[in-house]
Amino acid sequence: MVCGLSAGCDENGQMFGGGKRDFKISLAQWSFHKKLFAKKMDNLDFASEAARLEFEGIEYVNAFFKDKASDNRYLDEMKKRASDAGVNSLLIMCDGEGNLGDPDKAKRDQAVKNHHKWIDAAKHLGCHSIRVNAASSGTYDEQAKLAADGLTKLSIYGKVMGINVIVENHGGLSSEGTWLPKVIEMTGMDNCGTLPDFGNFPPEVDRYKAIDLMMPYARAVSAKSHDFDANGNETRTDYYKMMDIVLKHGYHGYVGVEYEGSGLSEEDGIVATRKLLEKIRSGEKA
Repeated sequence: MVCGLSAGCDENGQMFGGGKRDFKISLAQWSFHKKLFAKKMDNLDFASEAARLEFEGIEYVNAFFKDKASDNRYLDEMKKRASDAGVNSLLIMCDGEGNLGDPDKAKRDQAVKNHHKWIDAAKHLGCHSIRVNAASSGTYDEQAKLAADGLTKLSIYGKVMGINVIVENHGGLSSEGTWLPKVIEMTGMDNCGTLPDFGNFPPEVDRYKAIDLMMPYARAVSAKSHDFDANGNETRTDYYKMMDIVLKHGYHGYVGVEYEGSGLSEEDGIVATRKLLEKIRSGEKA
């Protein structure tokens, strides 16, 4: 396994965490997507904003520096901003680079190649992973074979660079529950894993069972949130139940706040999610 901070390892690659509720909390950049797309926040300011909101780690989204993947001066500035803010750069969430499970081999191979620059950028920034999608088409088994092929090829490059390739449940069969763990197994790569997201499941899928199946391969965890009740609990996901599942698998790395709601401002939603995770971590009851 290519170790990393969200894989339960410290900055020196040593495993940490022994307490039942020992985990760290990071901030996914997507939580600020409205401000970023509206140009009310610059990508370079993300690290300091995360630090201001009391986060230890950050997870970038490639859409907010799409043309900068190979711009070393810009990446140096991102790295400096994170260092100055005292936050750890953990991963880059990558979209829009083609389908790694495309039935067309030429397109699939091109998608693999398109992701190479983000592995390079992750290495430059000091991240441990890139998050990718496993979109495909065809039958259940056909899609598994195609996605495994693309992920294996990308993970081979990631292995050379010391970077994990992790897959989120992000629609299609990846959000079905049983399919994604099977695909990860098919790659046979120890640096290919999952990024279980609490919220990306259709109504017919039991999200708790699905997360349970994904957790043995997790290198990061995404705490998706939308709305909160008067007691500060998320209304779509039982965070206490979900975190019990996460922790029972021996995961003690970063849990990334990803607020997607509209009832609160982005900042208020981010803070509400962080506070809920902190409450769980402290052992406080719901």
